[in-house]
Amino acid sequence: MPSHRMPSEADIISTVEFNHTGELLATGDKGGRVVIFQREPESKNAPHSQGEYDVYSTFQSHEPEFDYLKSLEIEEKINKIKWLPQQNAAHSLLSTNDKTIKLWKITERDKRPEGYNLKDEEGKLKDLSTVTSLQVPVLKPMDLMVEVSPRRVFANGHTYHINSISVNSDCETYMSADDLRINLWHLAITDRSFNIVDIKPANMEDLTEVITASEFHPHHCNLFVYSSSKGSLRLCDMRAAALCDKHSKLFEEPEDPSNRSFFSEIISSVSDVKFSHSGRHMLTRDYLTVKVWDLNMEARPIETYQVHDYLRSKLCSLYENDCIFDKFECAWNGSDSVIMTGAYNNFFRMFDRNTKRDVTLEASRESSKPRAVLKPRRVCVGGKRRRDDISVDSLDFTKKILHTAWHPAENIIAIAATNNLYIFQDKVNSDMH
Repeated sequence: MPSHRMPSEADIISTVEFNHTGELLATGDKGGRVVIFQREPESKNAPHSQGEYDVYSTFQSHEPEFDYLKSLEIEEKINKIKWLPQQNAAHSLLSTNDKTIKLWKITERDKRPEGYNLKDEEGKLKDLSTVTSLQVPVLKPMDLMVEVSPRRVFANGHTYHINSISVNSDCETYMSADDLRINLWHLAITDRSFNIVDIKPANMEDLTEVITASEFHPHHCNLFVYSSSKGSLRLCDMRAAALCDKHSKLFEEPEDPSNRSFFSEIISSVSDVKFSHSGRHMLTRDYLTVKVWDLNMEARPIETYQVHDYLRSKLCSLYENDCIFDKFECAWNGSDSVIMTGAYNNFFRMFDRNTKRDVTLEASRESSKPRAVLKPRRVCVGGKRRRDDISVDSLDFTKKILHTAWHPAENIIAIAATNNLYIFQDKVNSDMH
């Protein structure tokens, strides 16, 4: 769904999230809008070809605000969207900007009641003296209307910027994390939350790390993980204590002293952490790599994949243009066998954990034409260059794929490239295209 005009800042997509069935896909942008796409049902002519994703509903989730106490503007940018498991015909999702989390309910109406006793067709009250008989209202079909209504607003829980929200498997609670604290909320209670992690030092000059992401375990409602700017993961158990400042497990890879440089600490910061669907593994993304961790092994990751190792020699210029602070996300496929993450030049990477094959693909106008097959791309560093290779020096660092999502069951991926959302579907059901 690429657009051809120059993107305005407000149109830049800031988060992408499939719901639990994959039938709906939500994006949030820097302008505070949420756009929901719905997958078309199977067509009668081609029963096994699922349809495209079309716009289902668009609504303004957050507006710009001003914090008068701190004289700070609060951006409307949507940082994260999380769907709640569906309990009835309606859908619900949480969306958050830097400070305020909102719960939205999405409902459909395709019938309207007609034949009121006390109101006319315009909805005005009738003159009661003219009402001589009772009639039974009937439901008449109407054009489908999708209604989005705000159900709850969870505000004033965070001093610092919210970087992640995660819904618990108990379907009753969720947590929100900022740089120094993680709060636990009940979905029905808006005026209070419980602080479950607080890493703020007594003296802020002693601050050495911040929380970068957090997520609940998919099956155990007492377990959650949070990552830090120092490259570590802490697994916490809420049964152990009300305040989880003492983690149950610390996952940390010892640094190779021979690789130590000025940039070591910056590039080791974890920008995203995701539990596998099985709950046995965790996936993390730092600046140059994605790593798979086993919950039973804290000393080192069981797999490390280089995303763009050719940038190692470019860290100095990436520091100068601030790209080194970009926060890339990562995603598992439905069977936990393939992982995906973004890179520069509108490239995204896939790693097959079984075959150890990896591929670089590009989200571009050419590749988004219907039925187009994605061609693998290669980046070369000096030496001989093949015809389709792209030189590391000609990569466009303004085009970056930070946000990606994988359909929970099928090989359908959603890629946010600046203000464009690309949806790629694997027709052949092979794991790597």
